[in-house]
Amino acid sequence: MDPRTGLKRRHHLDEATIHRAIKTAVTRVGIQKRVSSHTFRHSFATHGLQAGADIRTIQELLGHEDVSTTMIYTHVMGQGGCGMKSPLDNL
Repeated sequence: MDPRTGLKRRHHLDEATIHRAIKTAVTRVGIQKRVSSHTFRHSFATHGLQAGADIRTIQELLGHEDVSTTMIYTHVMGQGGCGMKSPLDNL
């Protein structure tokens, strides 16, 4: 309940709280590389595309206005824009 208005609302965590929780978890498991919440975004998008998710679905879930921003993940996977190999690659 919001004490000022008396309305029942969602309360969001402070961004710093999430960053601290991620840092603590990464330290506990012994990961030496820098990890942030953005790392999880990249992993989510990449794994979603690898699992066969449509680029437009990933775009919507990540909140990208332009699909070209989402297309970055297809380059990371080495699949190009449509997520498939050219038939010429099989020759």
